[in-house]
Amino acid sequence: MGTEWTEERFDAAVGSVPVRIYRDSALTKSPPLVLHLHGGAFLNGSLATGQLVSTLLAKAGAVVVSADYSSAYEHPFPAALQLSFDIMSSLCKRRAKLAHRESSLFVAGEEAGGNLAAGVALMARDQHLGGLQGQILLSPMLDPCMATGSFRKAEAGASGCRWADGWNRYLGFAAKACHPYAAPAHCMRLAGVAPALVLTAEDDPMHDESLNYARRLREAGVVVREHVLTVRTGWPGAYGNCLGVQPEWGETVCGHFAAFFHETGALSH
Repeated sequence: MGTEWTEERFDAAVGSVPVRIYRDSALTKSPPLVLHLHGGAFLNGSLATGQLVSTLLAKAGAVVVSADYSSAYEHPFPAALQLSFDIMSSLCKRRAKLAHRESSLFVAGEEAGGNLAAGVALMARDQHLGGLQGQILLSPMLDPCMATGSFRKAEAGASGCRWADGWNRYLGFAAKACHPYAAPAHCMRLAGVAPALVLTAEDDPMHDESLNYARRLREAGVVVREHVLTVRTGWPGAYGNCLGVQPEWGETVCGHFAAFFHETGALSH
C-alpha cells in the first residue's frame, strides 16, 4: 500500500485552510504528528510541491499534515507565520484524532517553509505551546541579507533573484528583517527551543545559513542533528518534484527523519 494522502480543510483565524494528511501503511501505534510547511520562496508553492517531503516524512513513520499557507502570501509578515502557528496549535488539540493522544508533535519545512518552521518553534517556546518535540529544517530561508558564500557560489544575489523577491514580499519593509520570528538567523535568544534536525547540501544556496543556524542552536544548548549531502541535489528547487519518483537523495533524507524521530523518543526502537 505504501504512503497515501487525503485532503481536508482546517479552520484557522483567517478562514478555512486546505491540508493534505499523509499516512504510511507501516505506522506504529503512536506515530509522531508532523506539521509540514512547503517551500516556494514566499512567492508560490502549494500542497502539490510539498508532496515529496511530506511523503518522505510519512515513510519515516510520521502522520504528516501538510498545510497550504499560500493564502497568506498576499500579506507580509507575520501573516504566514501566525497561520502556521494557529494550525500547529490546532494539531496539538487534535492529535488523538489525527494520530494518537500520546503522539509527539513536530514542525517541518523546506526553504520558505523552513523559515516558518523555525519561527513556529520560537513561538512555541515563547507562548508555551506544549508538546513540540522537534523542528525539521531543510535548506531553511533564515537570513534576508543573502550574503553568504554559498549564495555567492550559487550566483544568487540581492536582485533578479526569486529568494530576494520572496524576502521582499514576506518582510514588507526592511524594519521587519530585525524581527527574530521573521529572520531566525538574527535571533539573539535561541535557548529553550525544540531539538532540531537541519539538512542541507553542498550545492544548496542556503548551505551556509543552515549550518550557521545549526551551530548557533547548539551553542545555545539545543540538541541538534545536522547533515550535509554531498551528492548534487538541485536543492531547494528539487523539493518541488511532485512526479512521484523518489530522487537519489530521498532514502538518505528519509533515514535522517526516522533517526531524528527515534532520538527524540517519538518512535519506539
